[in-house]
Amino acid sequence: MTTSRIDTLVILGAGGDLASRLLLPGLASLLASSRGSNIQLIGVDRDPLTAAAWGRRIGTAFAGVESQLSDRVRDSSLYLQADVTDAEALARVFAAAKGRIALYFALPPAVTVLACRTLATMPIPDGTVLAVEKPFGTDFESARALNRLLQTLVPEEQVFRVDHFLGKSTVINLLGLRFANRIFEPLLSAQNVAHVEINFEEELALEGRAGYYDRAGALVDMIQSHLLLVLALATMEPPATVASEDLRGSMAQVLRATRAWKKDGTESRRARYTAGKIGRRKLPAYTNEAGVDRVRGTETLAEMTVAVDNWRWAGVPFVLRSGKAIGEPRQEIVFTFRDVPHLPTGFHGPSRQAQLRIGLQPATMSLDLVTNGRDDPFDLECDTLDAEFGPSELSAYGEVLAELLDGDPTLSVRGDIAEECWRIVEPVLAAWRADRVPLDAYPAGSRGPRSWH
Repeated sequence: MTTSRIDTLVILGAGGDLASRLLLPGLASLLASSRGSNIQLIGVDRDPLTAAAWGRRIGTAFAGVESQLSDRVRDSSLYLQADVTDAEALARVFAAAKGRIALYFALPPAVTVLACRTLATMPIPDGTVLAVEKPFGTDFESARALNRLLQTLVPEEQVFRVDHFLGKSTVINLLGLRFANRIFEPLLSAQNVAHVEINFEEELALEGRAGYYDRAGALVDMIQSHLLLVLALATMEPPATVASEDLRGSMAQVLRATRAWKKDGTESRRARYTAGKIGRRKLPAYTNEAGVDRVRGTETLAEMTVAVDNWRWAGVPFVLRSGKAIGEPRQEIVFTFRDVPHLPTGFHGPSRQAQLRIGLQPATMSLDLVTNGRDDPFDLECDTLDAEFGPSELSAYGEVLAELLDGDPTLSVRGDIAEECWRIVEPVLAAWRADRVPLDAYPAGSRGPRSWH
């Protein structure tokens, strides 16, 4: 497998929101860091854009970095007007690129598929890496079809399925926490853990993303796409190395053992926010947001319980939850430990089970220890050990682009992993389509439906 660096980054869909809001600022954070190096940038979109307008877009994204860096990138960059579903247009893009190319599909999923079908009809420069944004398909069968299409274009190690969530330094730190500390690795198993929660709730509401989100919903947008990958990192067996194939092989192995807690998908919950207030912001009901189809029944808060049927985790429920417009949001992994087998008579408490909490945003860790009470030593209470992880110098997309441009697929979602994530959520999606799980409601700015608490 080649790991030579990328020389040219081509962004297909460079005029879109993803490129301007995340990709270009991520590239700025990378190039301004100690890991940065020279790269040719080519923007491609179907709409005309002058060199000056493209330069201004780069300048806006690079605001906050030194002007010499911004000027260098802007001066060496190109913008090409092209239809990415046209073979002749894509040939012109390849002709303008230098060295090894990364083709980044910052496009709607359906357009990405059409562009890949066009690539299948034409020669592709050797070593080209294809960077594909989520969602990877719309269900298990479409994910498998997309993988088969990509396999006709380049080898699997040259497909970079982007999950910026894996670029978060906190998620990467999870590996060090688990595998470099003797106290944690033997502790994290069904023998000691009662249940696990993986939460990613946010104050953000729809924020103008109805075109994508209203067709996806919280289950597909976050649980299927992100939180199952976090589950894999939190539960997998120690890999021999953290190189891409060893790490992703361990992730795939544990996901193959993962299933919905109930085969009919009903061990799940869904809800949608109504009008409310977060801070000083007044939010309309989701159904009144621009671009939302009220009939579709899209959820903005989703929860599902899964089982991991292997030696380490059999019988432990894992609750995955993600939602928008949540007051007091939680973004963390919580391991709740079982009570000790026997507490000597005479001790009282503690009032709750001990937990290991790993914060995803911000990057923190806290571990409960049961200790003797300060007033009465026979009244047990929980004291907490806290730690903070060192922040990354890069943004989440900066981390992803660093791996992409280094030719390292470690942070890429492997094809079989993408398929397994769809397989796991399919029973829940089927149950929701059949209305076997009610669609609850919660005011924006609340913790969720009152009945859930």
